[in-house]
Amino acid sequence: MVIEQAKQVLKIEAHGILGLVDKIGPEFKRAVELILKSKGRVILTGMGKSGLVARKITATLNSTGTPSLFLHPAEAIHGDLGMVTPDDIVLAISNSGKTAEINAILPLLKKMGAKIISFTGDPDSPMALASDIVIDVGVEREACPLGLAPTASTTAALAMGDALAVALINKRRFGKEDFRKFHPGGSLGERLAVKVKEIMLTDNNVPMVESGTLVAQAIEEINRKKIGATLVVDSKKTLKGIVTDGDLRRALLKHKQIHDLTVDSIMSASPRTIEENQRAAEALAIMELHGITHLVVVDRNNRVKGIAHLHDLLGREEFRLNGISGSAPRINS
Repeated sequence: MVIEQAKQVLKIEAHGILGLVDKIGPEFKRAVELILKSKGRVILTGMGKSGLVARKITATLNSTGTPSLFLHPAEAIHGDLGMVTPDDIVLAISNSGKTAEINAILPLLKKMGAKIISFTGDPDSPMALASDIVIDVGVEREACPLGLAPTASTTAALAMGDALAVALINKRRFGKEDFRKFHPGGSLGERLAVKVKEIMLTDNNVPMVESGTLVAQAIEEINRKKIGATLVVDSKKTLKGIVTDGDLRRALLKHKQIHDLTVDSIMSASPRTIEENQRAAEALAIMELHGITHLVVVDRNNRVKGIAHLHDLLGREEFRLNGISGSAPRINS
């Protein structure tokens, strides 16, 4: 019974993907041409399961020569819209096309000048009507016996994203040498599939000072640990903030003398965090989304377990061995 159910799921999902073949037409070609002509990036957005699909398509596009970012639609209305420029192309994903968070930001994105492409199962939905290009990714039915959990529909959207990425690869004449430039640390999949705890800095390698420490002492800690930042914690190692090279520069612009200030007065409170059992790919996505190079690893009580650095995610040693200047793409602290 179980085996037959599993086979039926695969048949339904395969049928859903094959159903997309006849839907590839002028709109798909327009989408490829629009992205190729764009001077900006592809900004992908989606909620829930569609958001996970959007993140995967973002990773595929980035690794094959099309600069992309994931924009969480709920976070967008609280400031993250600032990452979008008029030159960008927005790719919105929603099977129903009625996702409230997405439909709330599309008019704002259009007003900014960004073009909108939508992947949806309903070409007459509000999301589709607000888009410049609509690509139908609808399936006849979900593999879920209740018809509720996104299954075949998310598989179809993901497959359409792969089709888009491959079409762009061919148009850009993106070759093996180009691919290696984007993967200097070896296998991207292998590296980003590991858990954060396998690549994070721990114990005495973690730059850390207690709340109330003078900035002068914090600078010494930053210099000792050599990753461009120090964490600020209490006596129980509960995270309070982070002081980065960027925070020091900003403090110097505000104060004539910063050495006698405490770290609490210049730190960035509530830094971005991740748990040690999450994947390195998730850490990289968070860093990319928020333009940061450090991610604090904490437990469920917000106590510091370690710190992940962009260079370690991308392969610090391999960058040095290959003689690549700069070690990693520049992202502001």
